[in-house]
Amino acid sequence: MDKKQSRLRRGRQTRAKIAELKVNRLAVHRTNLHIYATIIAPDATILASASTLEAEVRQELAGQSGKGGNASAAALVGKRVAEKALKAGIAEVAFDRSGFRYHGRVKAVAEAAREAGLKF
Repeated sequence: MDKKQSRLRRGRQTRAKIAELKVNRLAVHRTNLHIYATIIAPDATILASASTLEAEVRQELAGQSGKGGNASAAALVGKRVAEKALKAGIAEVAFDRSGFRYHGRVKAVAEAAREAGLKF
C-alpha cells in the first residue's frame, strides 16, 4: 500500500464516523502548492468553501514566499471558511482532515477556524 492509498483509507474511516453523526463537516485537502477547506452538509451539498486559489487570498499572499503552500496561507483559508460558514448560519462542524496528519498546514486551518468562531 503506498502513501496515497494509506491516506485515503484513513480519510474513509473518518468520513464514515462523521456520516454516522449526521453533522456538517469541514473537509481539508492540501497539495504542495495550495490548501482547500470546504464545509459539506450530510447530504453532500457544499455550504461554504475557501482556498488559496481565490483572488482575495492570492492578493493578501502576494508579497510572501511560498504563497499557498505554507501555514500562514492555511490560517488565512481557515479564517475565511469560518467567516463564510458563520454568515451562512453554520456554527458547529466536525473536522475532516482527509487522512492528513494533524500538524502544520492542516492544524493551522483548524486553529484559525476555531479562532474565527467555528466550534468543532
